[in-house]
Amino acid sequence: MFYSSVLSATFATLSIFAPAVSGLAIEHIDKRQDGYHWINTWTSMPQLVESSNMPPSPFSSGGVLKDATLRQTLHMSVGAPKIKITISNTFGGSELPITAGSVGLPAGSAAGVSGIQASPLAAITVGGKSSFTVPKGQVVTSDEIDIEVKPQSMITVSLYSQQGQSGSSITGHPGSRTTSWFVSGDKVNATNFSGTSSVHWYFVSAIQAYVPTDTHSLTILGDSITDGRGSDDNKNNRWPDLVLARLQKSNQTNVAVCNQAAGGNTVLTGGLGPTLLTRYKRDAIDQPGVKWVIVFEGVNDIGGSANSAGTQTSIGDQLIKAFTQIVADTKKAGYVTIGATITPLGNSYAGSEREKTRKRVNEWILESKAFDYTVDLASIVANKNDPEQLDTRYNGGDGLHPNGAGYQAIA
Repeated sequence: MFYSSVLSATFATLSIFAPAVSGLAIEHIDKRQDGYHWINTWTSMPQLVESSNMPPSPFSSGGVLKDATLRQTLHMSVGAPKIKITISNTFGGSELPITAGSVGLPAGSAAGVSGIQASPLAAITVGGKSSFTVPKGQVVTSDEIDIEVKPQSMITVSLYSQQGQSGSSITGHPGSRTTSWFVSGDKVNATNFSGTSSVHWYFVSAIQAYVPTDTHSLTILGDSITDGRGSDDNKNNRWPDLVLARLQKSNQTNVAVCNQAAGGNTVLTGGLGPTLLTRYKRDAIDQPGVKWVIVFEGVNDIGGSANSAGTQTSIGDQLIKAFTQIVADTKKAGYVTIGATITPLGNSYAGSEREKTRKRVNEWILESKAFDYTVDLASIVANKNDPEQLDTRYNGGDGLHPNGAGYQAIA
């Protein structure tokens, strides 16, 4: 049985592991003779944007982003001398035309600001062209962009679409915890503009970094607790961000931390965004440069189902079966698997049968030896005198989502 101290040791003694064996052809293709390869240094789980989270008026009228610029700031994990941008139209109901795009550094190196520094500033191109189209249901990765990024730094990605995307089905990530900006016209290279803001991300799903081959990504599959519900906007203090800071501070600079979580996500059915069972290959196994995969999910399956013995027994069975499948496929791809226990259910999910399922699944995570490593997050944030509840020091208010101190404890 492994707990959080072992998870720390996983990163503190990286040399005990053999180099990651990727299950992807892309990993082999992208490796270079000079000892570098491409990995993700930042990710945002793509999902269909709900109507309430569409871009603000007027940027959804007559075409999403029609004759408008979208500017977003993104928090890198590891640094690199050059990067690539992945733009997703996975859930788009039509083609996504991009007329122009740029990558630069935000004013003051801050998250969520609309201004950018005058230099460096580089164009986003695909196949050498500054104007390109992301086909319906697909993703496009840009050409290499010769702009250096530093570890834990912010970059700004600006996209302009003259035509806009028709229809109301677009790809994004509502739980950005980071302010994005919209302005009419082509302002991808404007250092300053006054626009309309929204705390959501759209279209950009990954930033790839060109790094030494001993640098790999830690990918976290999760729900709102990993997505950062209860953290502070524009502070990058979700627990994965805090893990990154801890790794960097301890000189473990060859681990990128990639957050592939979404609020309301489930493992099995329903919820927000594609279920974990339908997305774990897309979001983890098929991503470049992955070495470690953390699975920290299941609370929405338990809490969103009836508090009856029959229903909860079935949910527990299905969760264990799903985790077994995910772990087997992830190990087959050559990655190290880490299972995290499900934290307390909170006010709205409370129920004796639900609690039995949580305990049962957690016991399986810790004792089945299905995962290479486990971390008992539940015990870290739980009240020691009442383990079914979050510790009052870590309670974000609803008994389910931790506050800033809780996320720091998890990290």
